[in-house]
Amino acid sequence: MLNGRPGISEATRTAVLTALDVLGYERPTKLRGERARLVGLVLPELQNPIFPAFAEVVAGALAKRGFTPVLCTRTADGVAESDYVDMLLEQQVSGVIFAGGNYAQADADHEHYRRLLDRGLPAILVNAGIDDLGFPRVSADDAVATEQAYNHLVSLGHDRIGLILGPPDHMPSSRKRQAFPGADDMVERTIFSMEGGHAAAARLISRGVTGLICASDVLALGAVRGARRLGLNVPGDVSLVGYDDSAVMTCTDPPLTTVRQPIEAMGQAAVALLVSEIAGNVVPADELLFETELVVRGSTAAVPANARLVPAQARATD
Repeated sequence: MLNGRPGISEATRTAVLTALDVLGYERPTKLRGERARLVGLVLPELQNPIFPAFAEVVAGALAKRGFTPVLCTRTADGVAESDYVDMLLEQQVSGVIFAGGNYAQADADHEHYRRLLDRGLPAILVNAGIDDLGFPRVSADDAVATEQAYNHLVSLGHDRIGLILGPPDHMPSSRKRQAFPGADDMVERTIFSMEGGHAAAARLISRGVTGLICASDVLALGAVRGARRLGLNVPGDVSLVGYDDSAVMTCTDPPLTTVRQPIEAMGQAAVALLVSEIAGNVVPADELLFETELVVRGSTAAVPANARLVPAQARATD
């Protein structure tokens, strides 16, 4: 069957080749030059629920087109993104979708992306990255997301609004900062974690903010905890808006007001672009921007007429 014998359908042949690749067996010599119907899906983490949700969309869209995803998840002390790229090249994957990674960090190593370009391997980058990598990009509109969150808080009477972002070289965070009209002392940078959100929120609350915009739902959940540790109520004293809107945000206490990334549309678009490239079509290295949606739940409310002052000991620790 693998040597081209007649009577075997192309679908059966493809399925067997894919199984060989997934299980790590070598292809017969005659077939080693053929690309596997495998697609690498590289994620920065799985702790943020938005990434497993995005992976589910991509996996379903790939399966409908006869491709099998190879999930590659980075961890702090695990396999580096560049090592995953080398592994995927060795496995002769048909293409790669990156949903977050070094391309979104201006100061990170980008050499492995250039290896993909040199090999002519199709790849799609999801969400804002540096401009000179030469791959098509599918992104949520960070500027629109920031405006939606900010305008919502203003409509509730808040005029002391803070912004919690990722690290300084994180490109999506930089786009959000550009769209945020507040002064620099209303902005905090931190790592994407609940602990980072907690610490950043405490610093901003000590400066008198009553509304917070967070660059991820995980940061927002940390900010809720930070506000409560200061003896404040959410949303009675401090209103919070997250970003992403994974399914579990309806189950938080309080249910989180957030800005929804259109991951279904973005995932489908990423797969469609990649498959078009795999088929030999020219796909411009442009960026498709998808508009976000404000989802109002229970973590935002009108600013109280007599906004509670932050305890003196909290201000003293800023």
